[in-house]
Amino acid sequence: MHHAPRRRTAFLLLVPVVVAVGLVVTGAVGGLAGDLLGGVLYAALVYVLLGAVRPAWRVPVLAGVAFGVCAAIELAQLTGLPAQVVGEFSLARYALGSTFTAHDLPAYAVGAVLSGAIDRWGATRAVASGTLRT
Repeated sequence: MHHAPRRRTAFLLLVPVVVAVGLVVTGAVGGLAGDLLGGVLYAALVYVLLGAVRPAWRVPVLAGVAFGVCAAIELAQLTGLPAQVVGEFSLARYALGSTFTAHDLPAYAVGAVLSGAIDRWGATRAVASGTLRT
């Protein structure tokens, strides 16, 4: 795809935006709603990071892999290994979490699907406006 460098740049620019929104939302919204929104935004972050690394991947692939990565990390929490890593490196809690929570899995699915929908919408608008040729 000849537009991969532009797409990579867009994804890289989105990384700090998604991180900032995630930190604000999870700090401002408590309880289950905050957890769910945090899960949605975590999946969005994984989506944009994957998109920055693999900008040529199609939306369904990015969304599927983003969900898979999030689910794998969540399920790994059942082993206790992420909690041990977080015990040694406290900042790892942002990436690995420490406690399995089943309701995070559907939140990750929503985040991956929404990220894909937004990605598709942005690409469609770019093509329609002539700023991106397919």
